[in-house]
Amino acid sequence: MSAVEPIPEKPRTWAYLSWPNRISLMRLMMVAPFVVLLMHHQAQPVYRYLALGIFIVMGFSDILDGYLARRLDCKTRLGAILDPMADKVLIVCAAVLLSLPHSAVKGAMLPDWVVVMIVGKDLWVVAGCLVVFLVSDKVRVTPSLPGKMCTFAQLLLVGFVLLSPEINLIGWQVGSYIVRGLCWVVAVLAGLSVISYTRIGIATVAEADQDNVTDSGRQPE
Repeated sequence: MSAVEPIPEKPRTWAYLSWPNRISLMRLMMVAPFVVLLMHHQAQPVYRYLALGIFIVMGFSDILDGYLARRLDCKTRLGAILDPMADKVLIVCAAVLLSLPHSAVKGAMLPDWVVVMIVGKDLWVVAGCLVVFLVSDKVRVTPSLPGKMCTFAQLLLVGFVLLSPEINLIGWQVGSYIVRGLCWVVAVLAGLSVISYTRIGIATVAEADQDNVTDSGRQPE
């Protein structure tokens, strides 16, 4: 009679995630309270400070998960998706809410064209990734330099919008002018990002097509 082998214990789901991925996932979940606070900050001014606090925590956690990924040498495909996804969701939600009359910050309401540039750029990238995947059966998550600069500028814009009432206390509406200047910077970088990611996508599709031609031209052995 053979001995009954013990059933191996299933590892906990949380154990599959590295610490950088855990931080990215928690940062993604923090977007929900951030959005709720922004939606009601005009009725309760303290909510803007709480939203700013969450925004700062998310910013530091973004730096921390990147540092840990490099330090622990645990860069994963999941992390390559979660990290930018958390940034994109935060930026898009913040940009839309800060452009609406009932949730904008007084004196620093984002113009519609900036929101169109921010959301349009991300939609273009997502659509491009889908096209590349359908053509080549793979998606390469490779942030370009203009894309990184655009994300940083967008985060900077959101931060200055939330701080603009306090900065305006200096006088001469300094905070409002900084926000307007950052709007133009974000718009220019968004355009450059679209061009950069379009070139990367076209190169990837061309490489996939070349591989398909090469494979189809091989003679069976």
